Amino acid sequence: TFAFVSGFLRVATSFDIGLSTKCVVIPKEMDMCHEIGYSEMRLPNLMGHTSMAEVILKSTTWQHLAHTDCHPHVRTFLCSLFAPICLDTFIHPCRSMCVAVRDSCAPALACHGHPWPDSLDCDRFPADEDMCLASLTKEYKHLHKAVLPKPACQTCPAVEEFFTHKRILEVFCDSNFAVKVKLSKKRTAFGDQEYNIECQVEFITQDSLLPYETQSMIQQWLLINENCTQRMTPTHRPMVYLLVGNIEEGVILVNQVYRWQRKDSQLALATQKWRYHKCL
Repeated sequence: TFAFVSGFLRVATSFDIGLSTKCVVIPKEMDMCHEIGYSEMRLPNLMGHTSMAEVILKSTTWQHLAHTDCHPHVRTFLCSLFAPICLDTFIHPCRSMCVAVRDSCAPALACHGHPWPDSLDCDRFPADEDMCLASLTKEYKHLHKAVLPKPACQTCPAVEEFFTHKRILEVFCDSNFAVKVKLSKKRTAFGDQEYNIECQVEFITQDSLLPYETQSMIQQWLLINENCTQRMTPTHRPMVYLLVGNIEEGVILVNQVYRWQRKDSQLALATQKWRYHKCL
């Protein structure tokens, strides 16, 4: 418990919200707050939710944002509010953490048609001089020498229906990456869509990127651009696609989407020939 808190804390005086609280186990429905360093939360929480049913209901709308990994501390920020750690006093997120998460994650919310909510107005959180959870953004940047490209909110590319392996190779020559994606969806207990996304990198021409980083970025892109993911999963059967795109000015853009079907060997042929292909 204290190992989790100590890394983020800025110590001075703290304050409580004056409610009689109790410690309860973080429910299984709040998977965004699992494996974050503690297992019990205080109720009522810092959002003013007084029952576990209310906490679960109100937090589900934020699970999706947490899964986009739009900021390294998005889970820490959201869970400090919805599932605050069980200490003698409430530990708020610092204003600086709120601002950092908001600046990174507001575009992901906007992509779904939602503004950053008034309930998470950063001015309501304490300054860094107080006891609060501070952002470790500087340390994070130091650990990651290069800041990874961010997925963009964009118009969904049409799924290419007719193509030859020669045309695909031409597209590959103009692209930075190609990732094979297996998509499936299920309906949650709350009626929302939940996606399972498996990625396999076919190629990357950006020398600084590693396959697992590219996989993670494509998963984020599909979660942020849910309109595209919905279109690519019309049924609950798994569907396979090849996503091809570019990285421009620190932004990852998907430009082409191909449906990968067993009967169609053109995509497989293109990815095989790509190893030895010389672009003009």
